[in-house]
Amino acid sequence: MEFIELEGEPMVRIGIRRAKNARRLSLRISRLDGRVMMSIPKRTPMREARKFAAEHTDWINKQLARQPDQEKPHVGGTMLFEGEEAKIVAAKTRAARYQDGLIVVPQTAQAVAPRIAAFLKNTARVRLMAASDQYAAALGVSYGRLTLRDTRSRWGSCSSGGNLMYSWRLIMAPPAVLEYVAAHEVSHLLEMNHSPDYWAVVSRIYPDYKAPRKWLRENGGHLHKFRFKD
Repeated sequence: MEFIELEGEPMVRIGIRRAKNARRLSLRISRLDGRVMMSIPKRTPMREARKFAAEHTDWINKQLARQPDQEKPHVGGTMLFEGEEAKIVAAKTRAARYQDGLIVVPQTAQAVAPRIAAFLKNTARVRLMAASDQYAAALGVSYGRLTLRDTRSRWGSCSSGGNLMYSWRLIMAPPAVLEYVAAHEVSHLLEMNHSPDYWAVVSRIYPDYKAPRKWLRENGGHLHKFRFKD
């Protein structure tokens, strides 16, 4: 599948679906997980699709902002961390951290949500790098850069150059889900497709991948209900 990326925070990734019967370009946004899809006539050049996306950027962002159940993390509230609801509390600390089932933030913090986001990103980087290193070693391969982004329509990707990208929101999912996504993307270093050979590679390094894959399909939208910026 082809994709178009609209820069911003979060970055919006638009999946392109070439439809034989499509007579015009159209956009659809999933109510479940905010996934943005564009249907285009089969022979439409990508430059026209990019232009169409750019012209509808404001509409896309407005629709995404209306996704249900969005909330900004705050002291006294709760949020997801490694698949569990964690209460957010203030204490004498210099930076946000996770301790004894709680998300602890500085008592004097004015911007609670950005501090929590920084903690989530740092933790996600450590966990995803460790998982990627582990699975790459198991396959006898290596990867290039590892980057984190806030994407709405993809939890990870592997470029043709061997670079890995992950959504840092995976740290809010159960650990098995994060591990599965790392195994999924590292497997693309051997098979840049989703053929039976590819899934055989995934099974070799992460045999029980079906359960976390199902969790993402059914619950991935919940990871996007938290808003960390105004």
